[in-house]
Amino acid sequence: MPVTFSSLNIPAPLVSALARQEIVNPTPVQRVVIPDALAGRNVLGRARTGSGKTLAFGIPVLARLAGKTSRSKAPRALILLPTRELATQVRTAMEPLAQKMGLRLTTVYGGVPINKQISTLRNGVDVVIATPGRLTDLLDRRCMTLDDIEITVLDEADHLCDLGFYKPIDAILAKTPAHSQRLLLSATLDGDVNRLVKRHLPQHTLHELDTEGGEIETMEHHVLVSAATEKSKAAFDLLRANPRSIVFTRTRRGAMRLAKQLTLNGITAVEMHGDLSQRHRERNLAAFSNGTASVIVATDVAARGIHVDGIGLVVHYDAPAEHKAYQHRSGRTARAGESGAVVTMTTPEALRDVMALQNKAGVTARHHDARTAPSPS
Repeated sequence: MPVTFSSLNIPAPLVSALARQEIVNPTPVQRVVIPDALAGRNVLGRARTGSGKTLAFGIPVLARLAGKTSRSKAPRALILLPTRELATQVRTAMEPLAQKMGLRLTTVYGGVPINKQISTLRNGVDVVIATPGRLTDLLDRRCMTLDDIEITVLDEADHLCDLGFYKPIDAILAKTPAHSQRLLLSATLDGDVNRLVKRHLPQHTLHELDTEGGEIETMEHHVLVSAATEKSKAAFDLLRANPRSIVFTRTRRGAMRLAKQLTLNGITAVEMHGDLSQRHRERNLAAFSNGTASVIVATDVAARGIHVDGIGLVVHYDAPAEHKAYQHRSGRTARAGESGAVVTMTTPEALRDVMALQNKAGVTARHHDARTAPSPS
């Protein structure tokens, strides 16, 4: 018999709120993380983006806080994330469930006025969903305290560390009560993530949901070789045939240029990079989500906040510098059991470097010559 949320000891209001969204059967990561988290254990989970981690931690957070209210400026749960977009998406996923439980959520991130966030915290909220920079600022200003925190979640911990947030996260966790519950979820568990685990989750239950660097079975990898002069034409052909795609460039300028070229060639594209204001980023993401734009052209850091289902193709227009970036970028497709394709574009001269990168990432790719490749379908 398939496992359902109602068989996981989840409060009935949450089960009915999930059922209303036609969410009945937990994903593998939810099946293993939720029972341990509901039992109050510290949980360390390694799972890919797109595996259903938001509900894996969101449900236990809301279940734990139910039935009590929080003091002014003193939330009882903290969820730390690497980007503003991800914070917004986690809030969107948790909001209908929180309302069912009579709990209040807020997001805290930079790029928007701080005063509104200060007054929301003063009025009292149960769960703060935050990026480290703005959270640290609010703590330094004494606009909030972590003294009442009962449960802390670090999602995408490897991305947080990649972005240089180890020190602020270490300091934030040190301000939460020593015996409070902690959940850490990450695609990799090495380097600075391991340091965080040793310092702040010395006792934990570990769940590893996939093998290091292994391929997702529903993801196909390809290499498209073309002369530098033919590269943009080959990209146009590929993206014309594959709406709902994300394209990666190495630089912000490259993202701006390619998005403009695509749009001029009849493929509506929006850009996503660090030079955009928060409002502009949200507008572009909305245009892609609702289908007004068929392609997002993004740089690495900006793309970490893009968690949209139904992306059929990831194109590495510029190959990433290292294999972890290849895995993170590629993880935008083939999410939650869907299939997807990843195409890395390169010149004959750089092909050997691309092959070495994919080998390190643990993937096998089919090679195509842009001059002789069949028209993409």
